[in-house]
Amino acid sequence: MTAGTPTARTVLGDLAPDQLGVTNAHDHLFFASRRLPGQELDDTDAAVRELRAFARLGGRTVVQWSPFGLGRHPEALAEVSRSADVHVIAATGLHQAAHYPPELLARVRDRLAELFVAELTTGMHRADDPDGPTVPARAGLVKVAGGFHGLDAHARHALTAAAEAHHATGTPIAVHLEGGTAALDVLDLLCDRLDVPPHRVILGHLTRFPDPRVPRAAAEAGAFLALDGPSRAHHATDWRLFDVLTALVEAGHATQVLLGGDTTTAAARSVTGEGPGMPFLLTALRPRIERELGPEIATAIFEASPARAFATAWTAT
Repeated sequence: MTAGTPTARTVLGDLAPDQLGVTNAHDHLFFASRRLPGQELDDTDAAVRELRAFARLGGRTVVQWSPFGLGRHPEALAEVSRSADVHVIAATGLHQAAHYPPELLARVRDRLAELFVAELTTGMHRADDPDGPTVPARAGLVKVAGGFHGLDAHARHALTAAAEAHHATGTPIAVHLEGGTAALDVLDLLCDRLDVPPHRVILGHLTRFPDPRVPRAAAEAGAFLALDGPSRAHHATDWRLFDVLTALVEAGHATQVLLGGDTTTAAARSVTGEGPGMPFLLTALRPRIERELGPEIATAIFEASPARAFATAWTAT
């Protein structure tokens, strides 16, 4: 296998990483979980309008972290991206077991790495059916999840499959940290035991755990940190964002920081609910970062860091 020129894989094709522009590094256009009945993100028109609201403020790319089996609507993502003129990076992968019907987990458990690689290189499965047809749109990252203050058997199995997919394709691995915990357990497994380079790992939700030593240690290890911005589902932790962000910048880790809105329900959208939705990243957070930390830090977080985090030197025969 040989490595090619680094590119970012969007649902409409591959781009040079510097074409991603201003990036919302962690969000959801479509999402559904059995843990959130009645709160599905499944409205294509609303997804387009939310993306357009983000684009009007200068937003160019949204990274959707909805993995396999959670209503990510791969058949609609290309249409939404094209209609809004916003790049969309989609995810394959697997969330925590509680989000899935047991019968679906049983169907994919023994072929996770194969499933991930196929969705990264060939196309994502329509309607999240592992045995059904695929769409041409390909995933550009693998999203998996840790457990609360540790890694259970399901998490270890999914993380191991993600590592296999990374070694086969070079793709970055994005990790949901439950309550912001177990970040160092994730890095121990992926990087120390499974040989994934730390800069290919993106850790999410670190502002949800108040110990400042954890994000600093994760950054020192070399991982990217995807901090939540206006996440309505976890708004009680929003006040920590600037404390964590400032500490990381002052420690020299600005080029490893990413920001995302993590919109998981229609009520959190700017166009269908009470917001603040995707636009808040650029109407409120970016101006504040520019005022408090400087314009160059804002550019690093919203443009330079995503270009590095989501670039892949895709392997080819």
